[in-house]
Amino acid sequence: MARVKAMLGELEQRKAQLEKEVEAKRKEVLLEAKEEAFRIRADIEKENREKRAEIQRLERRLAQKEETLDRRLDNLDKKERAVAEKEQEAAQKIKELEEIAQQQREELQKISRMTVEEARNMLLRQVERESEREVARIIRESEERAREESDRRARDIITLAIQKCAVDQAAETTVSVVPLPGDDMKGRIIGREGRNIRAFETLTGVDLIIDDTPEAVVISGFDPVRREIARVALTNLITDGRIHPSRIEETIEKAREEVEARMREAAERAVFETGVTGLDNELLKLLGRLKYRTSFGQNVLDHSIEVAHLAGIMASELEVNAALARRAGLLHDIGKAVDFEVDGPHAVISMELLKKYREPQEVVHAAGAHHNDVEPHSVEAVLVLAADAISASRPGARRETLETYVKRLQKLETIADGFEGVDKAYAVQAGREIRVIVKPESIDDDGACKLARDVAKQIEKEMEYPGQIKVTVIREVRAVELAK
Repeated sequence: MARVKAMLGELEQRKAQLEKEVEAKRKEVLLEAKEEAFRIRADIEKENREKRAEIQRLERRLAQKEETLDRRLDNLDKKERAVAEKEQEAAQKIKELEEIAQQQREELQKISRMTVEEARNMLLRQVERESEREVARIIRESEERAREESDRRARDIITLAIQKCAVDQAAETTVSVVPLPGDDMKGRIIGREGRNIRAFETLTGVDLIIDDTPEAVVISGFDPVRREIARVALTNLITDGRIHPSRIEETIEKAREEVEARMREAAERAVFETGVTGLDNELLKLLGRLKYRTSFGQNVLDHSIEVAHLAGIMASELEVNAALARRAGLLHDIGKAVDFEVDGPHAVISMELLKKYREPQEVVHAAGAHHNDVEPHSVEAVLVLAADAISASRPGARRETLETYVKRLQKLETIADGFEGVDKAYAVQAGREIRVIVKPESIDDDGACKLARDVAKQIEKEMEYPGQIKVTVIREVRAVELAK
């Protein structure tokens, strides 16, 4: 019992002790909470003070801006009033000047005895004459400056391109001559009642001319591919000796395959030499047909290869797209492969064919612009145009018939004679130059420069010709007197 009481007493003591500790802890927590609350309140008050200070600062700045705006508005009002006053003064002065000008016009009319309209027309004519002389002078000076700046560079580039390129030239012809081992072979070619020659001409689309020429048969046709097929077939028939309709048909078919293989090889050689890749198969066939196509005596395939090289070299010198220039140069005359089947200029036909076979737009444009059928608007198109002219105008590259040559010279002189103030005109240098002699009293020195430019433009507009034509205007004044 005593032990229980002792234990109870001990428990009571521990309970009292715990209550004291709890009370002490509660007071400590309350004290910390009060301190934290006081600290938070101090932070909030500090933040509020800062915000109030910022607001006051902004209010002061707004007040200053309002004052500045008020001052500016006042200044603007003053300026507007000053401008209005000046406008009134200006209007008054203009009115006074108009009155003075009217008085002066009336005085001038009395003195000159001319109306205002007559004086205006006289002044306009004088100004027009002076303007024409000034324009001609400016044109001459501009051309001289441009020539001085560009001639050297252009000469270097073109000379370099020509030195790096050289192709063989072929003579243009519309007939082929096949040698015979003897004149008795002519009868075998004609056949009984002409059946052999009729079958041959029907299958090849050419004409066989068998005349008194010893040991030779002439093949005539406008299509060079057909003419070549006929030549190969006839040569094989003469070598074989068996000439009859069925054998003729078989030989012509083999000759056609042989010529097509040659054209394919020529096209592949052309693309290999120029580095052009990715051509459509049909476009490659058309390119091969140019092997047997000539223009003014120049082989068109060799010409196209040369133009590709020239355009590529010049493009490299000018640091533009050389691959594109070579591609356009190789394909620029592709229309000549079918120009006897399709109506229109060969440059336009080339453009349509290249568009059909999905060539790049730059190549299509360059092909269409190489004879100015469309206006060139890219550097590559201009380079192809220049390369085509260089290849065509090199000595011995092209030739034309006597009749065409005479007509071209007559046309040149007719164009020059058609301009006012021209006394005489002479085509010289085989039509490469036109010399125009003008009346010195009708055209002055500046007008001579303008006339040369106008004649050149008219020639470009009305004529087609290989290379370029030089226009020389000659103005000469002579004074003659006799000593007696």
